[in-house]
Amino acid sequence: MWFYLLINTVGDLDTIMPDTFKITLAQLNPTVGNLNGNAEKAFKAWLNGKESGSNLVALPEMFITGYNPQDLIYKPSFLSAAIEILRELAKSCANGPALAVGGPWSDGKAVFNAYFILKSGEIQSIVEKHHLPNESVFDELRIFTRGAVGGPYSISNTRIGSPICEDAWHEDVVETHVETGAEFLLIPNGSPYHRGKRDDRLNKMVCRVVESGLPLIYLNMVGAQDDQVFDGGSFALNPGGPLALQMPMFSEAEVDIVLKRRPEGWIIEDSEKVSLPDQQEADYHAMVIGLRDYCAKSGFEKVLLGLSGGVDSALVAVIASDALGSQNVRCVMLPSEYTSKPSLDDAEELAQNLGCRYDRIPISDGTQTVNNMLAPVFKGCPTDLTEENIQSRLRGLLLMAMSNKFGEMLLTTGNKSEVAVGYATIYGDMAGGYNPIKDLYKTGVFRICKWRNEQYRPWMKGPNGIIIPPTIISKAPSAELRPDQRDSDSLPDYPVLDGILEILVDQDGSIKDCQSAGYSRSDAELVERLLYSSEYKRFQSAPGTRLSPRAFWLDRRYPITNSWREGRHRERKSYD
Repeated sequence: MWFYLLINTVGDLDTIMPDTFKITLAQLNPTVGNLNGNAEKAFKAWLNGKESGSNLVALPEMFITGYNPQDLIYKPSFLSAAIEILRELAKSCANGPALAVGGPWSDGKAVFNAYFILKSGEIQSIVEKHHLPNESVFDELRIFTRGAVGGPYSISNTRIGSPICEDAWHEDVVETHVETGAEFLLIPNGSPYHRGKRDDRLNKMVCRVVESGLPLIYLNMVGAQDDQVFDGGSFALNPGGPLALQMPMFSEAEVDIVLKRRPEGWIIEDSEKVSLPDQQEADYHAMVIGLRDYCAKSGFEKVLLGLSGGVDSALVAVIASDALGSQNVRCVMLPSEYTSKPSLDDAEELAQNLGCRYDRIPISDGTQTVNNMLAPVFKGCPTDLTEENIQSRLRGLLLMAMSNKFGEMLLTTGNKSEVAVGYATIYGDMAGGYNPIKDLYKTGVFRICKWRNEQYRPWMKGPNGIIIPPTIISKAPSAELRPDQRDSDSLPDYPVLDGILEILVDQDGSIKDCQSAGYSRSDAELVERLLYSSEYKRFQSAPGTRLSPRAFWLDRRYPITNSWREGRHRERKSYD
């Protein structure tokens, strides 16, 4: 009986444990637009926090709507439904701990990215986001209004400051919270993954801890939305910067932490500190989660892809198996007269290693039929790239037919090197719904393939062992659309191509920068020309997992028609 009374008076725990504050951190995966489903997840986390005797249950930024809702926020019915859901959630959580959850808020004149404190059946406090990011994948200045810098809110026996995500990357908001009595910081985030992001976050939060002298809890979202993967990795820091908690990356988790009041202020008790993945594993896990959530949130249970016997499609097949399970992956070999026997053998061996469905549909007869149909129109024209692209487009047609017939989402398999320079056929091998390796350069594809053959993790749904035949990794890359074709016939070798692309794309560098790095001007100018002239293809390409701060889509918004080429502005010296 005493235990029952204790649990049901959790909202007034300061009378029981005046020098202790317990928080349930819910690092969870919302779905954009699924207001009821997200609220149900929040309520279940609240119930868990109530059972464990927490003072507060906390969820990430914009959790009720999912993040990033983009222009859904402009839709009045969506905005009003989100706010109504928050009010209903507050009523459902009346008897127990406070619930902190992110969502949109409107005062009738403007719309804010806000953090809501629900307690005693109502919205007790609302924190408005002040610094609205307007770079890379973020355009919050277009969607939200900048909120006022406010002070902390009170729960039980303490005052808490909650700068929302970007607000914690600046000194002023935290400084205001400290000056107005905050005793520790709880920072809700919707921070997507890219390489090096975790270190950036940690460094910024250490700065805030040192400046404020307060404990800091960084609570991040997890899960994928379109091209972005929210990697979780929530953590807590004590005054001075020592790590008190490290939650896992890329997976949902709920953790209870306890703060103890000491004469000098609150201290977070040491809690679990999970090990974090290295860069190779983080990239691979992001691609798996990106595909898994894209399928789940789009309503697809199965996928298919064209398996060529090359390294790119091999990696996509393995990612798909690890994301969805091999039983939900169909690999299709579509050989032409130019497909080599090693490619046929390698593709079949890979499919057998994965244990997935494998179909083989030769396209030679179909290609000849199309060529015969076009012969009267093409009469007198030499054979060229057109005929090569017919093969690719016929493959795309057949794969899309299978996708329609079986309800399996078609995956595309072009790496970032190919996407960058347009080494892919629009409406052919670019046809499909999602591309897990879109932000992975070709040299990275080779590295990840080798890594996956040597590593296995519990979150992988595919088989263990050497899955990708070593011959796939060691063979010279080829599209096999004509006799003895090699990618290097049309492009610089991939180490050179990727090095130039990293300068031109990831660093926004120049031809001169490429030369300073040791690359020839002719190679750099070729890559620049192909990069700019392929923008129309990227504009029509499938979305894919974002791994870098300069992924193709929202990170790099270039005009489709673009006559700029470095050096052209110097060609004419006078305008007389």
